[in-house]
Amino acid sequence: MWAAIKARLSGRRTAPTSNGTSTNPTSISDGSPKDPLFTEGILGSRIEEAKLDDILDDLEVGLLQSDVALPVVDRLRKDLKKELAGRKLRWGADVEEAVRITLKHSVRTILERPVPDLIAAVRAKTPRPYIVLFVGVNGTGKTTTVAKIAGWLRDQQLGVVIAAGDTFRAGAIEQLLVHGERLGIRVVRQQEGSDPAAVAFDAVAHARSKSIDVVLVDTAGRQHTNENLVEEAKKIRRVVHPDLTLFVGDALSGNDVPEQARLFTDSLGVDGLVLTKLDADVKGGAALSVSYVTGKPIYFVGVGQGYGDLRRFEPEWMLHRLFDEGGAS
Repeated sequence: MWAAIKARLSGRRTAPTSNGTSTNPTSISDGSPKDPLFTEGILGSRIEEAKLDDILDDLEVGLLQSDVALPVVDRLRKDLKKELAGRKLRWGADVEEAVRITLKHSVRTILERPVPDLIAAVRAKTPRPYIVLFVGVNGTGKTTTVAKIAGWLRDQQLGVVIAAGDTFRAGAIEQLLVHGERLGIRVVRQQEGSDPAAVAFDAVAHARSKSIDVVLVDTAGRQHTNENLVEEAKKIRRVVHPDLTLFVGDALSGNDVPEQARLFTDSLGVDGLVLTKLDADVKGGAALSVSYVTGKPIYFVGVGQGYGDLRRFEPEWMLHRLFDEGGAS
């Protein structure tokens, strides 16, 4: 993300000052905006509000080009103006670096939304099982994500069963059966066209009878505007009462992701988020936007196709990708 913003700011190599003087760029260590970036001493240069507005206009374009949603852009712009307007940069400090550090601090406050400890929640649940419902639109990698999380839970020494709730596509059922065989995890299924709520109910009943820790319920990909499929998801919720509902979104969908997540949250009561294909997302704005717009934590991100290519979301890792040179690698 910073690469796109930096390109917008590249023509502004001198700090805006109240007396027309400029400072030479210098390296400043990362930290909060309270670092020795600013000074109240005689030596230094004042950041004028009018010139800061010009910089923030370029910053806004860079953020939007990086798939950052407009509400997030507005929040970040306000944060930067509040922190920088009228402040005096210390001698040798560079305004571009001041923007970068202040922006990084603001992004950190958005991303550092506490994520509940899923393993602890599963182990604390009585009676078993702990039920996780997965929802999202078509083509986001939801079924593969279910398999990845199943494998991760198995590696934590937890018993897992998967409910093949996408009964509209025979291919989805077969896909889960293949995953289940590879992972050594039971997949509960019925015929194509069966009631998904009945499949989820059967999976929960099986887990209870075998003292299995977790049931993961896959569902058909649905658009938020498809009332029949949304009502079907609501029925699954009424039947099995999931402990956690996760929205799975494709990071490559850009600004569509936060809007989809918000609408799913409004209609189905999403508790948390999973972002797929983050390894291919060179912009990074989706991760920042989806958490801010929904107010929900990101539990996991997908960074590849393998079962091990699932990462528990860590704000510092995301900040590295967004702001550091080569961070997307």
